[in-house]
Order: sequence, then C-alpha cells, then structure tokens
Amino acid sequence: MAQVKQAGYCLHSGLKRPRKERKLLHINALPPQPLLEAGKDFAETPTIQLCNSWSSTAFSPSIFPPAMLPTAALCLLLVLMVKPSMSQQPQTSGDSQQKSFSSSSHLSWSLGLQVYRALRSEGSHINTLISPVLLANALDALSHTAKGETARQLQELLKNYKDVKSSSNPFKSMRNANGTSYILHGSSAIFSKQVTTLESGFLEELQAQFELDHVDLGAGDKEEDTEKLRSWAKSGMGGVKEMPLNEGPDSKEGALILASALCFKGFWDHAFDEENEDLRSFLGTKYTKVSMMHRSGVYRHYEDIENMVQVLELGLWGGKASMVLLLPFHVESLARLERMLTLEQLEKWLGKLSRMSMALSLPRVNVSSTLSLQKQLAALGVVDAWDQKVADFSGLGKGKLHLGDFLHWTSLELVPDSGIKDGVEEEQHVEKPKLFYADHSFIIMVKDNRTGALLMLGALDLAEGAALHDEL
Repeated sequence: MAQVKQAGYCLHSGLKRPRKERKLLHINALPPQPLLEAGKDFAETPTIQLCNSWSSTAFSPSIFPPAMLPTAALCLLLVLMVKPSMSQQPQTSGDSQQKSFSSSSHLSWSLGLQVYRALRSEGSHINTLISPVLLANALDALSHTAKGETARQLQELLKNYKDVKSSSNPFKSMRNANGTSYILHGSSAIFSKQVTTLESGFLEELQAQFELDHVDLGAGDKEEDTEKLRSWAKSGMGGVKEMPLNEGPDSKEGALILASALCFKGFWDHAFDEENEDLRSFLGTKYTKVSMMHRSGVYRHYEDIENMVQVLELGLWGGKASMVLLLPFHVESLARLERMLTLEQLEKWLGKLSRMSMALSLPRVNVSSTLSLQKQLAALGVVDAWDQKVADFSGLGKGKLHLGDFLHWTSLELVPDSGIKDGVEEEQHVEKPKLFYADHSFIIMVKDNRTGALLMLGALDLAEGAALHDEL
C-alpha cells in the first residue's frame, strides 16, 4: 500500500478492505448488501444484469435450474471480486478535507461570500479580509436580542445558521487547533453607548453561548469612542498592529456597536525553504518587490482551463485546517474571478482537487483589514436595525436601542513555518512538478476541516514592499 509519511500523521493513497468484512454467499440465501449495491452499479452490463436480478430474489433451484447454477455462481463470484475495488476508493487526509465542504456545511460560507461580494463590488477596498465565522456568530447573537421585523431581517440573513448542530461549534474546533495548526487571537463584543439599563442575565447568556463580551463606551465624544474601540481591537488580536478606522462611529444615545477582531498565522504541514527566499516582483494593484517563499511537494490542485484559474489547497499542521488559494492564470484584477465566486462554483473546484507534484512560490506577506459593515449589511436586507425609530432590541434592554455599526478587524500572515516542533520532516517524492507562481493578485480562504466553517476569506491585491520602477 503506497503511502506518504509525514511528521505527525500519515497520508494513505490506498485502502484494502478488511478481511473480516468479506462475506460468503450461500445458495438459498439472499445476497448481502455489497452485492445488492453492486447489481445497481453495474446494471448496464448484460452479465451483471443477470446478477442484478438476484438482488431482489433468493437463490433457489426453482428459479435457477441445476444446469444454470455453475453459471450463476460464476457471475456471483465476478461481482464479489469487482465490488470491493469499486466501493473502496483510495482515501487520503486530503480527501477527507474535501468532504468537509458543501454548500450547506456551515452558514459562514454563504454569509462570507455575500459580505465579501458586497464589499468588493464598491471597487474601493484593497486587500479585503473578513472572518465569516466571526461575522456569523456575532450576527446570530444580535438576532437573539431583537424582536419583530428587526429580528426577522437578521434571521433571514442567517436562515441556514439555525440548522447547524451544536456539535459542529467551530469555536471549539478552533480552540483545539490553536497552537498546532495555527496561532489565532480573536474576540467579539457588543459596545453600548449611554444605555441606562441592559438585562444582565441576557448579557451573561450572550457571553456563555456566543463568547460575546459587553463593553460600555460611556459618555465620551467620538474621538474617545474610536480610541476605546481601537484599543479593544489591538488587545483582541494579541497586540498586533491593526489598520486604523477610516472614520469612527458616530454613536448616538442608545447605540449598540458590534465588533469582532481576528489575527491568524497558519503553520504548514511542510515548511517552505527559508534559505531560498528571495526578492521578487509582485504585480498587484501596484508593482512591488516582496520576499518570495518556495517549496516543491505534493499538494491538492486543480487547473480550470475554461475559467483560467488555478485552485490550490495547502494543508495546515495536523490536518485540522487548510488554506485554499485561487490564482488567475494571468496578471489581472480579481473582478473577473470574483464574479464566478459562488457556493456552487467553489464546490465544483474543491471537488476536483487531486494530489500532484507542485512547485510553489508564495509571497511572504501580512494582509490586514479594518471594515465598517453597516452599508453592506443594509444592502443584504438588514435595514431596520440601524434606524433609531424602528429598531427593536427590546430583548436586551429598554430605550431607543439601535445598531450603530459593525466593525471588523482582521489580519492574516503568510510565513514559511511548519508546525513541526522537533525532528526533521521527511522528504516527499516530487516528479515533474506543476508550477504555482503567485506573483499577482489571488484570493485566500482558510477553512476548518472538522466543522466545515470558513475561518477567513480575503484578497491579496497589494503586497507591501518597495515600489518597482521600470529601468530604461
């Protein structure tokens, strides 16, 4: 059985059916379930057609005369020999990662794509980066405080989220992977502005169920509010320098401000070669010089010739999460690729990934983003929550409670490190590798492989570095 050994776990490229699962068939007995399924699978073949008729009928001399029994037995033996090889497809850890995604696996995919497209449609956002799983969690918490039409609009946006089982809680999975597959710092909170009474029991429930803290902004002015929010975001992201807000929220009395912050640094299942890093050109919205990481190995990859895009999945250490990159064939803006970005298209791409030898070159960069999502959420149908006259958050407290803003800080770092602590990684056999050279804009996704949640979704439009000037 061929296999690729890696430090920490083993990827199998073949799987034998256990001997104890093989069953013997007896005359005058119904065929076992593998034969029933095999008959259906091979009903188009005349010989198997005869076996298919057995799938619903017991063997007896009255149906099969003695002269036919040898032929019948031979046909039966043929099916039993063929079926195991058809039913047991080689399965690798990459295959199991693929199965974790479907259009209904977690609301974070649907919500994330909607918010991402709304942001990108404006054309003014560079290096857009969001955490769909944090957005979904915070909005779900807010919907529990709302009533009437305000609640209905939030629930409509989150309609698929209610179907997610508690056993698929992404935060539990994220905590388990934190420190091994990646280092993650994150926080979510609801800020209140001059709200006299809030239901303390409800605030405790929001913290226990959604890990949503409460922070009182007090009676300060806009500048003081902005500084409190900025300081909270920096602390929630583990001290990482955050992108400044373009404009602080203009919080009126009774305003509620949702905020979430996430900093992410992944560890590859195989490290990139730091010694071979070199300065290369990155051809984004601006042409810059950046440090490029290189590695050859075996990865899951698909090349969509028709849509001119490469799809690459890179496993993170321990197999609990993975990163997916969408790279256009040529240097171009991401607008064309983003128009194709639907759940159905992503499911097709991820479903066609296969393991092959690859030569990778990725920029060593940090992507950061600070966003106000009020405009985008309103465009997606959350309208009443922002209106002081009609918003209904009476489940949380009294007064003219309304949503003042939803602020979202994110940071993602691409580094060469793997998750190995001690020892030496085993070499992978690489033969005639296919090139994945990410020297121009691409889309980044990070997914949790246990729950199917989309942890991060973003675009690298611009890699920070020295400007590249034409030399005459």
